[in-house]
Amino acid sequence: MDGHRCPFEKAILSTQFVCDKAVHRYVGERTGVACESASARQDCVTLLRLLREGSRFALRVTDTARALPFGMEMKIVFGGLAALQALLRRTEGSMADTIYGMVQEAKQYYGSLEQIPCQEMVRYIAVSRPGRRGPRG
Repeated sequence: MDGHRCPFEKAILSTQFVCDKAVHRYVGERTGVACESASARQDCVTLLRLLREGSRFALRVTDTARALPFGMEMKIVFGGLAALQALLRRTEGSMADTIYGMVQEAKQYYGSLEQIPCQEMVRYIAVSRPGRRGPRG
């Protein structure tokens, strides 16, 4: 299952975000989330990498390529998705309500994932409080 594991698995399992490409997998008592599309998963991996790189200063870390503490990783995941949601809601005609939908809409609107204004997203990551219901910004 790890080969197709969703990079936003914890956000989906928390039920705060949904994805139409997510497939729940059960191994013993463990619940995981895999991605049914290799290209969708690659886009999400790219977005998460960009969020990690962009948030180095806000999280006071120098190397985001290594494993980060759980709390920091959750700030990046939840804050990054909340930021993407907020950015897209400002665009005219935004219809995205799933992780995959947001990623695809961002690619279309900004031209590529690399063109998303990460500095705006980092503000959400810095104030993110994963696991809490309600506004995160």
